[in-house]
Amino acid sequence: MPSPLDRICVSTWSFHTLFEQPGKQIDALDFPEMVADRYRVHNVEIVYPHFASTEPSYVDEFKDRLRKARSRLVNIPIDYVELWEKPALSSPDPEEREHAISLYKKGIDLAAAVGSSAARCDPGRVNLDDPSVTIDSYKTLVAYANSKGVGILVENHGSISRHPEVIAQILRASGAGALPDIGNFPDEETRERGLRLLYPLAKSISHAKLAPYFDLAKCAQIAKDAGFHGVFSIEAGGQGDPYEAVQRILDAHVKAL
Repeated sequence: MPSPLDRICVSTWSFHTLFEQPGKQIDALDFPEMVADRYRVHNVEIVYPHFASTEPSYVDEFKDRLRKARSRLVNIPIDYVELWEKPALSSPDPEEREHAISLYKKGIDLAAAVGSSAARCDPGRVNLDDPSVTIDSYKTLVAYANSKGVGILVENHGSISRHPEVIAQILRASGAGALPDIGNFPDEETRERGLRLLYPLAKSISHAKLAPYFDLAKCAQIAKDAGFHGVFSIEAGGQGDPYEAVQRILDAHVKAL
């Protein structure tokens, strides 16, 4: 009988303060084993900058560590500080847009190399009245990723979280999948509306959080109603002890499943 833990994933974002400190206290190579041993979870999500290297030797070592932990890499969120809340994929400037596409292609290449089934690429600052440029950028990334066996995901991440209808429009037109994050909406009304739009378009993963400002049971029910059968990847906020924070979120989500 499947365990509820089969529906749980842990993201390195939960430990981003440890990854980002000088002299790093944690390495992506050790992450699958730590998650398996401590939480009995065998799904992991590794944020792109948390890979210490993209060299073949490092990639091979990571894949070996993943195999030894009997785990799988579900998704790579491809984060670039230089693209955050910039026009990027949605820029009317072809040069800026192509630069963003080229960066995301590097992340997709790594996803293919390490065996990740998906990669998340942010849309940038979208023209809400006419997202056609954004759609064209995603069509390019989807075609490139599909040729490598990787699915492209779009998260309600940043300012676009206020506009779930536009995200859904971009997804339907481009062939990308949704990555619903239950915590990234500006208010309860947008959260419920957004999750009802995005969960039917989600293919493999949702981001799991825990906070007093949203009803986790309601979010979980929306996912069930939409027929979402993917994993819930834990993103702790980075305050306090991240190991304990992950356990709290894990316990709450297992109960809600």
